[in-house]
Amino acid sequence: MLQLVLHASIPVQLVMLLLLFASVASWVIIFRKKRMLDRAAREADRFEERFWSGADMTKLYAASTERNREIEGLEAIFESGFREYSRPRGRRNPDTRAQLEGAQRGMRVASARELDGLEHNLEFLANVGSIAPYVGLLGTVWGIMISFHGLANVREATIATVAPGISEALIATAMGLFAAIPAVWAYNRYATKVERIAGRYDAFAEEFSSILERQAHGDE
Repeated sequence: MLQLVLHASIPVQLVMLLLLFASVASWVIIFRKKRMLDRAAREADRFEERFWSGADMTKLYAASTERNREIEGLEAIFESGFREYSRPRGRRNPDTRAQLEGAQRGMRVASARELDGLEHNLEFLANVGSIAPYVGLLGTVWGIMISFHGLANVREATIATVAPGISEALIATAMGLFAAIPAVWAYNRYATKVERIAGRYDAFAEEFSSILERQAHGDE
């Protein structure tokens, strides 16, 4: 296989090099994205457990805003919503409706920011999965064209004459599929996970908004 790659024409080698880069980059993204999504799910579980255990929201907010501590996921959504809700409470006669709208707006912004981080690089996997087979096919077609072009200088064309060139060309198609199949699988799997996490974020934001609304009416 190595000899076939080394003896392929320059255009076919360039195609193979491009596909190799796409495959390596895809696998790097696949492993990183798996760790990121697993961490997001674990952190969502931990925060929901603390939140629904009856802990005081003021203490949760204080813990979220500690120095040198990076928050993300549900905790970031909670922190953003509670910060916007608490901002006008020190004023006289605060507008309850404005408080709730500010909290909901803050949670939407935080949720969008978190989901944007989770979806980062998924587009690359989708592009590799859809484009890599065609790039490999381009290398194959080019290699076969060169092989048949070389037959012009041969009196007797046999399978032994064209087989090496065609074998070199077909490797490009194989590499295209090798790059595309894992990328498509990973994109579908991770896109589904992101949708599930997005559903959890939306459900938490709705429930937290209801809690804030009841608390606002209770303080009136």
